[in-house]
Amino acid sequence: MSNLPQQNLRRLMARQGVTIEQLAGRTGVDCRSIRGILDGRKRPQARTLHRLAEGLGVDADEFFVDPARLLYRRFDQQTNPEVARAVADHPELFRDWTEGDFEELQSRFGMGGALTMEGVLEAARRMNRNRTIHRKLALLLETGQAELVARLIEAIYQTVVPGPELPQEIPRNENPGRSSSPGHG
Repeated sequence: MSNLPQQNLRRLMARQGVTIEQLAGRTGVDCRSIRGILDGRKRPQARTLHRLAEGLGVDADEFFVDPARLLYRRFDQQTNPEVARAVADHPELFRDWTEGDFEELQSRFGMGGALTMEGVLEAARRMNRNRTIHRKLALLLETGQAELVARLIEAIYQTVVPGPELPQEIPRNENPGRSSSPGHG
C-alpha cells in the first residue's frame, strides 16, 4: 500500500500548523486514528480521508499526490501569477474546478513565457467549454444515439488523425473452438 496518504497528511498538517488534537476537533476523527495514519500503522478508509480533507480544506485527492509533483505545481504557480489574479477577479469562470483543472491551467505558457491575464481567461473559457462538451458527449453515448455519435466522432477524427479506422464492433466467432477455414468445417 502506498504511503502517500501518510506523507500528505503530515505535509498538510505542517503547512497549516495543525496539531493532531486540533484536526480531531475539526473532523471528528479520533486522535488515535490520526496518529495511526501518521505512524503508518493504520490504513485510512475513504470516508476517513474525506473527513480529514474537509477539516483541512482540501480535496481528498490531495492525499494521493506524489510530493515530488508538488515542486512542479509550486513552480507553475510562481511562473503564472496571473492565474491567481484571474481567479480573484473572475470567480464565475472557475466554479466547480478541481485541483487538476488548476494544475492544467497553471502549467500552460503563452508566447514567450507566462500567460497574460487575457491568456488565462481565454484558456479557462476553452477548458470550461471542453468540459461542457465532454459532459454532453458522455450523456449522448448513453442514449439510443450512441452509434450515430460514435460514427460522427470517428469520421471527424479521421480527418484530423489519418490512419487505420477503429473496429466498428468486435467480430463474434459463431462456433467457438471450430476452425472456419475451408475444408475444415
